[in-house]
Amino acid sequence: MPNAGRFRYLEAAADPTARPRGVLVLLHAFPLNARMWGFQFEPLAAAGWRVIAPHMRGVDGGTADPPTTTIDDYAADVVDLLDALHIKDAVIGGCSMGGYLALALMRLAPTYARGLVLVDTRPQADAPEALDGRKKLLKTAQEQGAAAVLADMEPKLLGETTRRERPDVVAHLRDIALRNSNESVAGMVRALMSRKDSTPLLGGIRVPTLIVVGEEDTITPPALSQQMHAAIAGSQLEVLPRVGHLPNLEDPPLFNRVVTQFLAHRV
Repeated sequence: MPNAGRFRYLEAAADPTARPRGVLVLLHAFPLNARMWGFQFEPLAAAGWRVIAPHMRGVDGGTADPPTTTIDDYAADVVDLLDALHIKDAVIGGCSMGGYLALALMRLAPTYARGLVLVDTRPQADAPEALDGRKKLLKTAQEQGAAAVLADMEPKLLGETTRRERPDVVAHLRDIALRNSNESVAGMVRALMSRKDSTPLLGGIRVPTLIVVGEEDTITPPALSQQMHAAIAGSQLEVLPRVGHLPNLEDPPLFNRVVTQFLAHRV
């Protein structure tokens, strides 16, 4: 696991025999960490991409110092990491919370993005009832820890088909999530609560954009992705069957094929 100062991340170097394509940054979902992208490193690197997946503050055994308070804290961390690695631009991909973060980067530092991959996410800020749910989840994280948060989230994170037919995916999800400290999970909840409405940004996005959503996603259902697709001129929408909120974990071959084809033809 490389380090760049206080920033921790996973990386796969581009295959030297492939045509160099640039840098792809993958931002993880809540309540996970960069290990959720493990099935993406090899195929995307084989296609010529240098793949970098940052860990948000404190996850996967890191220290949350300073502690997270907003999604913009995470965005600043990503920019600082890219600067530390002397990366001037990249395709920015994010799943769920990572998608919120990718949109925050488009608001705060759009010159770093030469393309977007938005996976099972949405631009809207939390409605009042959703904020109430976040407050309860924050209390759970602080009082009962990461395992209790995962128990609450797990039925929503994976599609019905995956939960019924893929116990290996369920076990893998648990292994990733339970590496995170209680403090880092609480930090992610605070960040989710803080995010601004990114809807006004969508009409101004001019970089190639792929929107991916699982057909069985109940957290950010396909209708929300269809709305984003309509708002982002020239975007590409892919609805993946038999998967939920984490399609890169639930059906890696299909997810990788969709993303690799987009990157090859549109970026």
